Amino acid sequence: MSVINVTRSSMPDFAEYCEEIRELWDSHWLTNMGVKHKTLEAALQKRLQCEYLTLFTNGHLALENLIEAFGLHGEIITTPFTFASTTHAIVRCGCTPVFCDIDPVSFTLDPKKLEALITDKTVAILPVHVYGNLCDVDAIDAIAKRHDLPVLYDAAHAFGVERDGVSAACFGDAAMFSFHATKVFNTIEGGAVCCRDAQTLQRLCDLKNFGIHGPESTPYVGGNAKMNEFCAAMGLCNLRHLDEELEKRRKVSERYDEQLAGVPGLQINRIPDGVRSNYAYYPVVFDGYRYTRDEVYALLAEHDVIARKYFYPLTNAFECYRGQPGFDPKDTPIAAHVADRVLTLPLYADLPLETVDQICKIILS
Repeated sequence: MSVINVTRSSMPDFAEYCEEIRELWDSHWLTNMGVKHKTLEAALQKRLQCEYLTLFTNGHLALENLIEAFGLHGEIITTPFTFASTTHAIVRCGCTPVFCDIDPVSFTLDPKKLEALITDKTVAILPVHVYGNLCDVDAIDAIAKRHDLPVLYDAAHAFGVERDGVSAACFGDAAMFSFHATKVFNTIEGGAVCCRDAQTLQRLCDLKNFGIHGPESTPYVGGNAKMNEFCAAMGLCNLRHLDEELEKRRKVSERYDEQLAGVPGLQINRIPDGVRSNYAYYPVVFDGYRYTRDEVYALLAEHDVIARKYFYPLTNAFECYRGQPGFDPKDTPIAAHVADRVLTLPLYADLPLETVDQICKIILS
């Protein structure tokens, strides 16, 4: 086999993308919410069934701007079993992350452990949908309502996921999506926030454009987080092919299931009834298997298969936070247990099924 990476970016036909960007050479409008930007926003708003949506240059800045748009100052309850961006965004916005442990099956924030962490300093809950697995949104919503707290979802992994026909974009007070090149749907680099009211939308639009509200009005201290026209054009192309991409990913995921499900010591991801998955990742937890996660990782690498320890380490174990109060993986033992044992296997739309067979053979041999 040639080198098999853990993911591979979906891209349209070269001619299709060239045709999509052709008019940019006529208009010379390359950024600042041009035609492609507006067209993609409208298309995504329809696809995600959300009331309001605005695009960003990437998911991380979308999350930072979202926290700022809600005017949050204090403690935000979140999960350490996530990408660095989630925790960094909270800290960079001047808030304090409080880490809740995870559910051992879905790998998402465990609502049974949530309420005990709420104090008079808590200003929001920021759960993360992981691997395309949705959080227990109903339980989290009930707790948030009891304590009058906003719920902001990091939905970077959940684009296209639905529960009983309802999009992941519709849960909580707002949801952030990432359109990074490695995601199920990409705009090369990009992101979006879906929210429920026009006031939040306007604040987000102002903040991502230097705080400028109009030609002579700048009510906020903002930054520059606008998606450019070329990224928006890539998004328009990729969106046309999303359903066929998801179907290909489903077949790859199910091929893994056929060979790894039921193997002692391997915990694979299970999609609940009523959930339409996006097959974003294929995590396997090696717990009691005859090889450890690290041994399997090294064995695959010997065969030029690049898997990923995702998420490892936990964000509450990062060296940049070492010694700070509240940053201790021992406080989230289930998350720590999974982080030490999880490996995401290669999964992308064009991954040949025969290659999946070879990967499984290496693991099981």
